[in-house]
Amino acid sequence: MKFKDFCEKKDVKISIKRYGIDAMSAMAQGLFASLLIGTILNTIGTQFNIEILNTAGSYAMAASGVAMAIAIGYALKAPQLVLFSLAAVGAAANSLGGAGGPLAVLVIAILSAEIGKLVSKETKIDIIVTPAVTIIFGVALSTLIAPWIGVAASAVGNAIMWATELQPFLMGMIVALLVGIALTLPISSAAICAALSLTGLAGGAAVAGCCAQMIGFAVASFKENKVGGLVSQGIGTSMLQMGNIVKNWKIWIPACIASIVAGPIATCVFKMQMNGPAISSGMGTCGMVGPIGVYSGWVSDIANGTKDAITAMDWIGLLIICIVLPAVVAWAVNKLLRKINWIKDGDMKLDL
Repeated sequence: MKFKDFCEKKDVKISIKRYGIDAMSAMAQGLFASLLIGTILNTIGTQFNIEILNTAGSYAMAASGVAMAIAIGYALKAPQLVLFSLAAVGAAANSLGGAGGPLAVLVIAILSAEIGKLVSKETKIDIIVTPAVTIIFGVALSTLIAPWIGVAASAVGNAIMWATELQPFLMGMIVALLVGIALTLPISSAAICAALSLTGLAGGAAVAGCCAQMIGFAVASFKENKVGGLVSQGIGTSMLQMGNIVKNWKIWIPACIASIVAGPIATCVFKMQMNGPAISSGMGTCGMVGPIGVYSGWVSDIANGTKDAITAMDWIGLLIICIVLPAVVAWAVNKLLRKINWIKDGDMKLDL
């Protein structure tokens, strides 16, 4: 049997969709179910002095590498022994990858899962061979390349954050638009932000751009989708509109302009920063994770002495950037585009 046919038999197929969309989206879910929910529980526990939430949050955060790797293996349809063995691989890659841990987990878990699938059920001692090969390969690869992946990811993320500090207006606009677009596309903006450790002012711009996409589509399509669409897009995902975007790309204009407007106002006017977990930068108003991340950053800043208190202006800025501004801008632009017939009734209709 040719190697190509063997790979086909083992469901090892090199594909941009498989690795860049399916695996990355699964990784983001793994991050959400560990680091992100852990941070939220920790924040609530700290604010209301609930010890069990602090404990649960700490354990959830510690399991992030494991959760990401297993989620990736699940997306790649790894056999059970391979899937469970990825726990050790994820822990190693995330730890050795440093600030770029999520990106290291993505790359190394994909390679380890595919190697594990190739040897799975090929020997009479599969219960030993498959986990041993998967773990040894994954840990060895983590030792060799995870630190370098971490350095590269940190360099890119730091460059974006440095450029945003230097040119907050222009970079605020660019970061908000690009991360916002990634949120609506069938890829994971959350995973991208986590992989690049995108925080600070650039993280704030990313939050603004993502919120603008979700709130923008929710408001612009209210005529077609009513309250159900407002909720499913506003606190769910703007990705629901991808099918309609393919049919008429112009429906994306109101949300994109809302991102372009919200980004620099976040960076230049309110100087909104994401000092919570980087994954929150790419979540927008999905479950209100973006705003909660900004809030958890405020709490952390107060704890480490870099911020005195949460002010009324902080709350006003968060509300304007994440909700009010995207809604107003998207509504106005949508109304204009409907008048000139670029957007027609039914173009943004969802099957809810």
